[in-house]
Amino acid sequence: MNNAESEEKTEFKSGYVAIAGAPNAGKSTLLNKLLGFKISITSKKPQTTRNKILGVVHRPLSQLVFIDTPGIFKANNALNIKIVDAALSTFGDVDIILIVGDAANPDSKSESILIKNMESINKPVVLALNKIDIVDKSKLLEIIIQWEKRFDFKAVVPVSAKSAEGVEDLLCVLENILPPGPAFFPEDMLTDVPERFVAAEMIREKIFRLTGQEIPYASAVTIDSFTDKKNKGLVAIEATIHIERDSQKGIIIGKNGSKLKQIGIEARQEIEQLIGKKVFLQLFVKVDKDWSKNDRTLKQFLY
Repeated sequence: MNNAESEEKTEFKSGYVAIAGAPNAGKSTLLNKLLGFKISITSKKPQTTRNKILGVVHRPLSQLVFIDTPGIFKANNALNIKIVDAALSTFGDVDIILIVGDAANPDSKSESILIKNMESINKPVVLALNKIDIVDKSKLLEIIIQWEKRFDFKAVVPVSAKSAEGVEDLLCVLENILPPGPAFFPEDMLTDVPERFVAAEMIREKIFRLTGQEIPYASAVTIDSFTDKKNKGLVAIEATIHIERDSQKGIIIGKNGSKLKQIGIEARQEIEQLIGKKVFLQLFVKVDKDWSKNDRTLKQFLY
């Protein structure tokens, strides 16, 4: 083997990969599994992700920068339109689009919207067919064929974001498609998301997981203060949970404050794991009438 061939085989690759899919397809769970670290919040409720989250996977000969986008669906109010627009705006700026399809519970309407948007984008598109751990394996081939009839994917990789089955295969496929290029981020960096944002997201995740009905979708979280008290070895965080109506306030606080306390305890534990420090977390609840329909409050709450 001559030197030119050797250099070609070991050429470093890098690029951005947008993770897209219908709500609840498992995009955020897949990103966390790809990273080996939880950075994107998850719940069984659709439309949990509202913002683009960046995660970096470092490999010996490549760096993959993943962008977890909100689920794409037919939006019909100001908040949801902004959420979907945030996802669609990512596609023009990446090297690869990674579609996460739900093999167990397909959402044909949202998938059709997604596929239609892919048709006008001249980028390689890879399908990660997720949740194969709960699908009858004898039906998997037919599911793959049905997806391949809908779009000319660069590759289709069956995966389970929950068990990690197929995740290494997916990384290898994406790595092969990446263009040559230098690393964008240092090796110890997993995300560019600030700790304040992560703290707000972890609180919001607990609201999604611990409350029902309309509460998760009517709530937003802002960080009022984030103070690293180095002399005490802890971070003090004050955060406000915004809801839209007075009737929701009692639900999120709970009897004798029990629900708010549970949200705080579970969020604090999650934040401590992420930032590697003890956390003192204080939560407040505020009614901002119909905040999700108001452009000013949508901007204030980062959407």
